[in-house]
Amino acid sequence: MTPQQISLVEDSFRTVFPIRDAAAAIFYRRLFALDPGLRKLFAQTDLAEQGRKLMASLAFVVGGLKNAETIVPAVEALARRHVGYGVETGHYRTVGTALVGTLDEGLGEAFTPDVREAWTAAYGLLSGVMLAAAGTEAAMA
Repeated sequence: MTPQQISLVEDSFRTVFPIRDAAAAIFYRRLFALDPGLRKLFAQTDLAEQGRKLMASLAFVVGGLKNAETIVPAVEALARRHVGYGVETGHYRTVGTALVGTLDEGLGEAFTPDVREAWTAAYGLLSGVMLAAAGTEAAMA
């Protein structure tokens, strides 16, 4: 990611964070619309609490983008946990689509093409690390 992209992600997330509960609700609505089968992964989950965890994780990642190597171990651990929850490789694309759609809806006109590209790059970085860690975890199982 470029420094400009990191700044765009940080700035736009500062706009989203105050409405994090609504943003999380939008995210899960979009996620389940894209793939209704994912609901089963959350059957025993309080979605409001899960939404708070999602937004805290995003805040952690966004805050670490300038020094991405410092957040890699935590992101890898998150990916390994997700393998145990039943998350599959194809789900990462769906999550990325839901995330970008959530930002589009939540930010409105502020979700410019440059902001979209920056978030796409950020999610590509995050999901790449997670997929690699998840693949290692799955191979060890």
